[in-house]
Amino acid sequence: MGKSIQALLRNGLAWLLSLLMFVPLLLIVINSLKDQVQAGSMGMDLPDRLHWSNYAVVIEQGKLLQSFFNSLLYSGASTVLGIALSAVAAYIFARNATKLHRFFYFFIILGIAMPVNFVTLTKVMQFTHLNNTQLGIIILLAVHSIPFTVFLIYGFIGTVPRELDEAGIMDGCPPFKLFFLIVLPLLKPVVVTVGILNFMGAWNDFVHSLYYLNSSDKWPMTLAVYNFFGRYQVNWNLVSADIVLTTLPVILIYLMGQRYIIAGMTSGAVKG
Repeated sequence: MGKSIQALLRNGLAWLLSLLMFVPLLLIVINSLKDQVQAGSMGMDLPDRLHWSNYAVVIEQGKLLQSFFNSLLYSGASTVLGIALSAVAAYIFARNATKLHRFFYFFIILGIAMPVNFVTLTKVMQFTHLNNTQLGIIILLAVHSIPFTVFLIYGFIGTVPRELDEAGIMDGCPPFKLFFLIVLPLLKPVVVTVGILNFMGAWNDFVHSLYYLNSSDKWPMTLAVYNFFGRYQVNWNLVSADIVLTTLPVILIYLMGQRYIIAGMTSGAVKG
């Protein structure tokens, strides 16, 4: 009986915390459907009439379609590039545990905690002529995701039997073919996990785009929202609609991939 009460209390607390986290999103959604006057107070009261036209105004005035495809390009390309580089590096570090490889592994994962030196990074971007280019943002986001991705994949590779590598080598399989055709498919849970997390991180990135993109036609959605807020900060209904449209893709991707995230985070420990 005592355990049932404890489980009920834990579930109740979890539901309460979930509702508290949901309140800000609900506040934004409600105010995105109000007129300018009613949304001025940013209250939780329901609108007198649903103003769906707010979303049409935001899409047209905020150039959200263009910024949406920019965000999709930056997030998708940087995620694929980051995972490709990180998976190969993690595989080499895990399968050849020499002192040099361990040094490089710990050196790379230090990037999880170390802050970015934007002065030096700006000099590098200027020297490589990647400033104000879409390729530059893709490379920046990919490199930024490498430490965390290497850390997760490295731990998961230990669960893949070495006998598969040996069997592939005995069959005359080249190293890269061995990795991409035999080992990489077995890493699907962790690859999908880091893919979703890195995609959401790149989608929500604001600082890199703010510093290194000057042309408005190259802005992602986060920067478009920032610019839109500066122009329409008194129109909280439009600002709220802009925020909803920006966060909706991330929420949908997370909801579709949450089971992969949980599986990827736990499968390594279960198999070990």
